[in-house]
Amino acid sequence: MPPKTISAWTHEDANSPAFDVLRKAASTFNRRQHGYKVDIKSSHRRNYEGWVRTEAASGTLPCLLEFDGPYLQMFAWPQFLQPIDPFIPPGFLSDFLPSVVAQGIYQGRLYSLGQYDSGVGLWGNRRYLRAAGVRIPTLDAPWSLKEFEQALARLTALEEVDYAISFAVYARSDEFYSYVYAPILQGFGGDLLDRRRGRAKGTLDGPQSVAAMQYFQRWLEKGWTQAIFDRQDDFDQGKAALSWNGHWTYGNYHKSLGKDLVLMPLPDFGAGLKTGMGSWTWGITSTCHAPAGAWAFLAYLLTSGEMLHMTNVNGAMPARRSAIARSPLYGARGPLRMFAQQLAVAGVPRPATPAYATISRSFRDATDHIIAGGDVQSELSKAAEIIDRDIAEHRDFPYP
Repeated sequence: MPPKTISAWTHEDANSPAFDVLRKAASTFNRRQHGYKVDIKSSHRRNYEGWVRTEAASGTLPCLLEFDGPYLQMFAWPQFLQPIDPFIPPGFLSDFLPSVVAQGIYQGRLYSLGQYDSGVGLWGNRRYLRAAGVRIPTLDAPWSLKEFEQALARLTALEEVDYAISFAVYARSDEFYSYVYAPILQGFGGDLLDRRRGRAKGTLDGPQSVAAMQYFQRWLEKGWTQAIFDRQDDFDQGKAALSWNGHWTYGNYHKSLGKDLVLMPLPDFGAGLKTGMGSWTWGITSTCHAPAGAWAFLAYLLTSGEMLHMTNVNGAMPARRSAIARSPLYGARGPLRMFAQQLAVAGVPRPATPAYATISRSFRDATDHIIAGGDVQSELSKAAEIIDRDIAEHRDFPYP
């Protein structure tokens, strides 16, 4: 009897090292058993949510689907996915980071698990920090708002740099802005959404969020950061002294800066240290013809060994504590250990709602206009209205 084919779609580009890791994992899995044959395909799309909805409508979703964590509710709500908790053996989840488990839960059921979590940090050029006389912050003593601005002023004054900090505005994607910039809002006491009411009005455009983005605009106006869209990154080129960005930049940064690269926690802007969390995860679709086989492969991907194969390539944080302990990047002396430590004390999940795509897109548009000099209060209020209208039009959007 021929093996059943399990189609698995990943967001990784087919030419990327991460895709090669998944391809090798599928090949090994296929050799070790004969009941199933996993077929890995790249589903690299910019508008991922819309693309999945199109595939679901045509009945062409795969058995295993990889998607970004906050999209879980958007895919589970219309029943594109099936719960995976019936497959979970006792004690299986005890080794996983709580954040990874939490992002996979929808209405009390577990729908997804991923190989890794993420981190947003403050990358620094040690040589520039030393030249400007700027203290290197720690988790126990992060920069305050005042100290952060003092550092930006001193670093911008260095002849060697064009400006102090890159916020990677060139990325411009919905998800990048909402993930990487949300800690700025939250650090001031604001947020993308009121987590209790499930509404944006009064929170996204509330005084704390408005103050956060006014400061962001102030940093642009003072020349401490710049809105540069025609090149990828000024930090690894030595044109900026700091970079507000994620774990995925480590490979390029380390290659460019070597021992001068230092990873630091985000500042405490007054409401406590905050950082983003959550990342790409795997779920079994409701139309999968062999869910047991899909789970068998997913369980293999979730072993510590496969997690390390992936995270050693993409720089992400392994989803299991046992894998973190063995990781050359996140272990006791790993260069990215701070990401794991910061996540444990300051991680804030993205809003768990099927309206998340609207939240992400609306905040991206508002941020674009703020960068261009638009009125902060007006732009955030427009975004809040769009988000709340979408939620109101879908009264059965469950929240939280």
